[in-house]
Amino acid sequence: MSPAPGRRVERRFRLYELPLLLGLVLLWMMLWGEISWMSFGSGILIALLATRLYYLPPVELAGRFNVWWAIRYLWYFFTHLALASLQVAWQALGPVPRPVPAVIEVRLRTRSDFILTMTSLTLSLIPGSLVAEVDRFGSTLYLHVLNAPTHEAIERVRWDAHHVEELLIRTIGSREEVAKLP
Repeated sequence: MSPAPGRRVERRFRLYELPLLLGLVLLWMMLWGEISWMSFGSGILIALLATRLYYLPPVELAGRFNVWWAIRYLWYFFTHLALASLQVAWQALGPVPRPVPAVIEVRLRTRSDFILTMTSLTLSLIPGSLVAEVDRFGSTLYLHVLNAPTHEAIERVRWDAHHVEELLIRTIGSREEVAKLP
């Protein structure tokens, strides 16, 4: 039986898929909670099966990595993770007025799916905000923010999102994207 018209089934291994396959195998082994030949072998089979049955768009990387900006990104992430955790705990337990939630639209500069995804994951992992929707083609994030009572607070959320994006572009973005940064 041949595949449906317009859909080509790939059966051969491609070298650029190796990071994806290794990542899926590692994920499989973490899900099982053990490092063994059995979990490794079954992980390879599952990874190959998943990449052949389901369409996974290729992740285009710029091929560059800046260690200095990666350290700055990680510093930003972990400090904001700690500070936001304390702020959310204080709002939940402390004698403060009820938070004013908001949904904020943030237009990003990047056209890279990978940087868009990394930016949205970073913002979602920091307590107090959650990416409610992503417009991939417009490079727009819609953030649900726990407390944004003023216009200044909304602009601060937008600035934080653009700052995360800038850190990621400087870390792993293409030279063209880095050149476009202010």
